[in-house]
Amino acid sequence: MTELDGRLLGALWGLPFAGMLLSIALLPLLAPWLWHRHYGKIAAAWALAFLAPFALMHGAGSAAHLVLHTLLAEYLPFIILLVALFTTAGGIYVRGNLHGSPGLNVSLMAIGALLASVMGTTGASMLMVRPLIRANDNRRHNAHVLVFFIFIVSNAGGALTPLGDPPLFLGFLQGVDFFWTLKHLYPQTLFLVGALLFIFWLIDRRCYRREGCLPQDPTPDTAEAFGIEGGINILLLGAIVALVLLSGAWQPGVDVVLGGVHVGLPSLLRDGLLLTVVALSIWATPRAVRERNQFSWGPMQEVAKLFAGIFLTMIPVLAMLKAGEQGAFAAVTRAVTGADGQPLPWAYFWFSGALSSFLDNAPTYLVFFNLAGGDAQHLMGPLAATLAAVSAGSVFMGAMSYIGNAPNFMVKAIAEERGVAMPSFFGYMAWSGAVLLPLFGLITWGWFL
Repeated sequence: MTELDGRLLGALWGLPFAGMLLSIALLPLLAPWLWHRHYGKIAAAWALAFLAPFALMHGAGSAAHLVLHTLLAEYLPFIILLVALFTTAGGIYVRGNLHGSPGLNVSLMAIGALLASVMGTTGASMLMVRPLIRANDNRRHNAHVLVFFIFIVSNAGGALTPLGDPPLFLGFLQGVDFFWTLKHLYPQTLFLVGALLFIFWLIDRRCYRREGCLPQDPTPDTAEAFGIEGGINILLLGAIVALVLLSGAWQPGVDVVLGGVHVGLPSLLRDGLLLTVVALSIWATPRAVRERNQFSWGPMQEVAKLFAGIFLTMIPVLAMLKAGEQGAFAAVTRAVTGADGQPLPWAYFWFSGALSSFLDNAPTYLVFFNLAGGDAQHLMGPLAATLAAVSAGSVFMGAMSYIGNAPNFMVKAIAEERGVAMPSFFGYMAWSGAVLLPLFGLITWGWFL
């Protein structure tokens, strides 16, 4: 048994995943003392709420194989890449004191958006978030800065290449040309990033002016010139990008069997080398650089524990979606298909996006990619609008919630560790709903109708 057959599952199997989401959303508000001390145990409890009944119905062996497959084929590659990016980016310290004016904040976010399609949204987020927080550490109102940073750098900026966001990398592995998204998504991406930067500038300028006399800057001006310390990590970030790209381009068709799970040799080598990069970064970066960067493993530990619960409880939900017309979510399949049997790009944009807001956007992309036929050549040709819609929905709408894309939660955790009062789960969604949904409506009207 490699994959769970979604045709055999009822909608109730999705309850543990719903419970996981509600715990992330509500417990920090209703019982913060419980959540901050025991979030790992709570995530494990929801995972068991799925696995225990599954083991009773299908046997402990099947449940163990399902867990092992999810960990080896999906979760560990995901978390190893995050650890590599988190470690290397956390070893780069931008020297000099930046002042968080609206103009500077816009510039930092624009740079981050450009980097996101080169080193990925996670890499760009981890590289740029600390200088941005430090630049705004004497602002009384700075949470909105991080919210827009998540919108722009952690999501929208990664829409132009397979290196930018995991869904597009999966498309690359399925046969989509490397530069296809750049050619077909640059108008939507330019519109979204440009609009978000302009809206942010208007909001930040108003907040900046209302603050008037700012409190004392915790990081006052010094005589040291602007510069970068820990530069070795820039080379290591480049090595991470190269390893990810090569693991997709090199496909020898050789698998390694671990505990009955088939893992591709390129993926195994990539993950091993990524762990080597982590070790090199820790060894080569002076401790003083990480201390000046206020680097700690806390945010990474939180992301690792919560996403372990998310990946496990998400198993039956994705299986039911993959079952299409024969699964509990058959209505989704019917909703994205017109009366003539052809896919509806606007529906693919919104449904792939809505699910990517809460599910891992990489497998969600793959579900809708296959739902539209799964033939990369056909999707890049006659169905180009559909492929563009799936790609844009999966990447752009990952910004709708903290768990829509991994760097969202990492930015939140780092910001809170630095004392920024980030919005709650629903507070963040109030921001994303008010700002992003109208822009997504304009994108639909301009490109997918």
